[in-house]
This record gives sequence, C-alpha cells and structure tokens, in this order.
Amino acid sequence: MLTGVIEMFDDRRGDGLFRGDDGRAYYFHCVAIADGTRTITPGVRAQGRRSVGRLGHDEVVEVARITP
Repeated sequence: MLTGVIEMFDDRRGDGLFRGDDGRAYYFHCVAIADGTRTITPGVRAQGRRSVGRLGHDEVVEVARITP
C-alpha cells in the first residue's frame, strides 16, 4: 500500500497525480477513488495500491483519503 499526497486533480478530465512518500508521481483516474465520489481535493493525504494500467504504466487504484 502506498501513502502520499494528492498533488493535482482535474475535475473536468477526471484524473490526477498522486505523489507517494517515495517521491514518485503516479497517475490515477477518478474511477479509482475508493469512496465513489469521483473527485478528491489536492493536498489531501491519501493511500492507494500501485497497479499497472492498460498502457503498461504504473498508476494508483483504490485511492482513499487518510483521516488525520
């Protein structure tokens, strides 16, 4: 399980970047947000699972906010 911060999210496109605590940026799509809301606020701490996307690139799925 990865932990990190939502670095960017574009509501219009429905995708964003998850910056892991390892320093790497991972793509994610709104359908990967675990609570089904289809939007997430940049700057929020989150966790997710690294997976290989349809184009063979790393991305994050099961993105969930971490409650402080």
